[in-house]
Amino acid sequence: MTDGNHEQSRGNGEGVGRKNLPGRQRRRFPGISSRAYEHPADRSALVALRKLSGFDTVFKALSGLLPERSLRLLFLSDSVRVSDEQFAHLNSMLRDACYILDLEKVPAMYVTQDPKPNAMCIGLDEPIIVVTTGLVELLDEEEMRAVVGHEVGHALSGHSVYRTVLLFLTSLALKVAWIPLGNIAIMAIITALREWFRKSELSADRAGLLVGQDLQASMRGLMKIAGGNHLHEMNVDAFLKQAQEYEEGGDLRDSVLKIMNVLPRSHPFTTVRAAELKKWSESRDHQRIMDGHYPRRDEDRNTSVTDSFKESATHYADTVRTSKDPLMKLVGDLAGGAGDLGGRLRGKFGGGNGSGSSGSGSSGSGATGPADGA
Repeated sequence: MTDGNHEQSRGNGEGVGRKNLPGRQRRRFPGISSRAYEHPADRSALVALRKLSGFDTVFKALSGLLPERSLRLLFLSDSVRVSDEQFAHLNSMLRDACYILDLEKVPAMYVTQDPKPNAMCIGLDEPIIVVTTGLVELLDEEEMRAVVGHEVGHALSGHSVYRTVLLFLTSLALKVAWIPLGNIAIMAIITALREWFRKSELSADRAGLLVGQDLQASMRGLMKIAGGNHLHEMNVDAFLKQAQEYEEGGDLRDSVLKIMNVLPRSHPFTTVRAAELKKWSESRDHQRIMDGHYPRRDEDRNTSVTDSFKESATHYADTVRTSKDPLMKLVGDLAGGAGDLGGRLRGKFGGGNGSGSSGSGSSGSGATGPADGA
């Protein structure tokens, strides 16, 4: 796949005029910075990750050890590379996504045989996008466009480097599990990476919406990842109500179970992703981007890390303040000066408040659901 003069390379073949390309019917964002769509929790988690004791040392050491060349050769030899000749419709979507987000170099993209719907963006020097046959077969064109935009968003944000490290460390942890101290050190970094990884998915979902510019297609794609190709049996509003019930239902025991359920996952729960994306689509930040008012890439060097951290801290404070989750409400109450911690804990864990008991079964179900996707 060649890299990007977008005006000439976005079509299904040479000689196709720009006016006929599907991307011309969507708004384009020249020079857009990934800061425009990055979730505040994504930025703060990455800052916290970099502050983790020993992370820089481990990361620098791993950079020379990661089998990136081996990964590239593996996909080249045992998957299908997307191009004008192979999976041409995916190639058109990829070039269109890069054009809309103004990503100068179009990443290589591969389709690999795997029935599990999934997609990833990995690579240290240059990002590689990989989608499974399960995902290609599951999604329609506009749903797939949002997924391709999601992965291009990862590439623009530079997420692929840390995602590659996580894949390598997860594999390494299994090999050194017999070394107690070594495994503990690796697992600490894996846990921090997974926390960032989950937040980065929220950012990439936003990038997918900017590319597809079709909220319903993004919602449908997430519903299919959760429930399969049975849209006639599913409803967007009911799906979003599940996210509300998940957040609000149960007592503090359920809040702890939610944390335990999500820790081993690389992706946030699908209903939560859908609710987060819908909320952002209705925000002033999203509307400003669509109106052409967004941070530019050439301004990135002048951005303050301190300001980004403050913005993330404000986001977390707002999340605690507005959350309906029992644990978050307790944290907010304590931060606000409410007393009687012992009584509150006894009431919450003992179910004394009598509320939301029916929601707890819902919140626990995610742990036995399908593996993470897209």
